[in-house]
Amino acid sequence: MAKKNVNEMSFLDHLEDLRWHLIRATIAILICGTGAFIFSDFIFDTLIFGPKKMSFPTYKWLCSMSQYIGIETTFCLDEFPFRIQNRTMAGQFSAHIWTSIYAGFVIAFPYVIYQFWKFLSPGLHKNERKHSRGFIIISSFLFFLGVLFGYYIVTPLSINFLGTYSVSSEISNEIDISSYISLVRSSALASGIIFELPIIIYFLTKIGLVTPQLLKKYRKFALVIVLVLSAIITPPDIASQIIVAIPILVLYQVSIYISKIVVKNQKKKEKYHV
Repeated sequence: MAKKNVNEMSFLDHLEDLRWHLIRATIAILICGTGAFIFSDFIFDTLIFGPKKMSFPTYKWLCSMSQYIGIETTFCLDEFPFRIQNRTMAGQFSAHIWTSIYAGFVIAFPYVIYQFWKFLSPGLHKNERKHSRGFIIISSFLFFLGVLFGYYIVTPLSINFLGTYSVSSEISNEIDISSYISLVRSSALASGIIFELPIIIYFLTKIGLVTPQLLKKYRKFALVIVLVLSAIITPPDIASQIIVAIPILVLYQVSIYISKIVVKNQKKKEKYHV
């Protein structure tokens, strides 16, 4: 049976098409998640609990920088003053399952974004569909770059601050496994999604919801939002917030440039058709 033209597809046909793309993406996530479930030693001992160890590369670098400057810091401790424990019967099993699923999403992200593009591509021009490979590569690169930034920068800064914070020597930190994993997961995934900002701006500009002038006009407001966002996902100290805010501001500026290119190309096409 011949595939319907995108212009001839009804709303229900589009929903059916979307359903199959979501099913394929879900299957890919489950397959990758199964692999992550099998290699749980590496996922947990090396990746998840890596930022808890003072031998983590970020702590080593920050400790060296602190010693070079000549200031005392918690980045040079022998170990963190807290333990991770499980408080519920199914806690470890639940952590294993959900961590595997999230890991599956990260690993399968290029295929997930490919399915997203396949759903949108019939509504694009032929020339735009030619750039699908570049779109998938750039989207995946930005996402993985964001995940790495969240894992190596945001996560250790948060763990170092929260894990060493104390209001009284009478209190010992016994951190629940779900709380610790949630911090690592949210830091990495939130950063990965934030780094997709140029791609999001590209599509918003394509459909006319965003323009370069609008982005420039609200740049000051965007700066405030970025600082608030960095304050939410990082410890409440100025240095950490600046470290997180800088790449986000760079991405915002890149997004303005991308929006300019999209608008310029659209004007060229309109002039050509006229």
